[in-house]
Amino acid sequence: MEEVRIDKWMWAVRIFKTRSIATDACKKNRIEINNQPAKPSRTIKVGDIISVRKPPITYQFRVLKLAQNRMGAKLVPEHMENITPPDQYEILEMQKISGFIDRAKGLGRPTKKDRRELEQFSEEIPSGMDFFDWDEDWD
Repeated sequence: MEEVRIDKWMWAVRIFKTRSIATDACKKNRIEINNQPAKPSRTIKVGDIISVRKPPITYQFRVLKLAQNRMGAKLVPEHMENITPPDQYEILEMQKISGFIDRAKGLGRPTKKDRRELEQFSEEIPSGMDFFDWDEDWD
């Protein structure tokens, strides 16, 4: 086995949960092989560098072995090497932290009431109430 389809390999080494998700990622141009966009049918070989963009970061993997069948998690390090730069992981950590900044300390998760209030606030303006055609004159 000298070459394997990229979508099949990414599913086999557990980068994506299903092969169809891997295929969709290729179609959305989130996968690159050696800095070239990859279609799902593109083949890879040992030594290729694969970039996988899963917002907010881009992972990079080096192909060590080829595989067509899904494997156990313990076997994955034999087939690929994670060469993602450390600054990408810092971006991920910053996003995890920033998710809690907007919420006051001690409030925990939003409640159903909070969600309903937010939905009520963000509803569309009812028809007939155009706020830009007021008759009043502002000086």
